[in-house]
Amino acid sequence: MGFNVAIDGPAGAGKSTIAKMVAKNRGFIYVDTGALYRTLGYSLLQAGVDTNDKEAVTKYLPEVNVELTYEAGEQQVLANGKNVSKEIRREEVGNIASKISAIKEVRAKLLDLQKDIASKNDVVMDGRDIGTFVLPEAQVKIYLTASVSERANRRYQELVKKGEQPVLSQIEADIEQRDYQDMHREIAPLKQAEDAHLVDSSQMTIAEVVARIEGYINGVV
Repeated sequence: MGFNVAIDGPAGAGKSTIAKMVAKNRGFIYVDTGALYRTLGYSLLQAGVDTNDKEAVTKYLPEVNVELTYEAGEQQVLANGKNVSKEIRREEVGNIASKISAIKEVRAKLLDLQKDIASKNDVVMDGRDIGTFVLPEAQVKIYLTASVSERANRRYQELVKKGEQPVLSQIEADIEQRDYQDMHREIAPLKQAEDAHLVDSSQMTIAEVVARIEGYINGVV
């Protein structure tokens, strides 16, 4: 088993940004598990599958082959050989990913891929259930969070920079809905692992969060 750092937390907490920086600083591989679920969600959307129909989603799963590759150190996700790394970042796809992640067959399809990568490499893996379910033996576990208002504002600013015209109240509502879905799903719900370090980034800079997490890693290495 490689050295594994598990970072869990709700939508918009900055997990990907932080995990990427920690991985780069340590020379580890970064694994964005949310991108895997988004890839499935995107594929279902493109195929016109009703994502509210659990049976239809489960039936479609064998049609999608999800892969992780790395280009210049950056994670890329492929759906049936096509790089969909940019397409999966749409808000609509993120909401679908949150919905289908409650389906046990979906989680089973991606679990082996995640565990295999972690067993062969030193990784920083982020998601909703990494420390509690995917990598329960991870050497360092982090639960990264921030207030709903702070997470919504960060997302709002991000979309504005892209030239979009988002509605802050709608973003807050979407985040609250995703939090509820993630925390109340029957299988591997979002929660802080008993041995995870809680990091609330509401009033912290990115550099401060990275330093805090690296301090926890240094305490174990």
